[in-house]
Amino acid sequence: MGELSHIDKNGRPRMVDVGEKADTKRIAVAKGSIFMKPETLRRIKEGTMDKGDVLSVAQTAGIMAAKNTSSAIPMCHNIMITGIEMDFIMDEENSAVHIEACASTVGKTGIEMESLHAVAVAALTIYDMCKAIDRGMRITDIRLVKKSGGKSGDYLGG
Repeated sequence: MGELSHIDKNGRPRMVDVGEKADTKRIAVAKGSIFMKPETLRRIKEGTMDKGDVLSVAQTAGIMAAKNTSSAIPMCHNIMITGIEMDFIMDEENSAVHIEACASTVGKTGIEMESLHAVAVAALTIYDMCKAIDRGMRITDIRLVKKSGGKSGDYLGG
């Protein structure tokens, strides 16, 4: 393990200077899940939620979250995102929606936080749109599953 790059020599937070790093193509994929009652999942699938098309709104929210990550995470750099894709898988067996975000950039720093933020906000949006009928939904397992590019190289997780 190396040093914590967001801590200065006095132990205070700092934003890392990435100005000397080379631009590289960077991609990060994050996943997460939201578990709910079967009735809630059915209504999402059928498009019968009172607040509208849950997954379309969650997709838009995830994309917006990725674009605004540096406003929510204090030490994140404001980076130029070259693309973001959101995917939602309806899992009837486990009564869940599985969420995936894939973000890409060409730049000096990674895009992992943008993908993770997209998944988290998409899940929170699903919760918000369905909470009137299911306050017991559980958002779980938000994690980085893949990244490529940059000095530290590739990462493949679970």
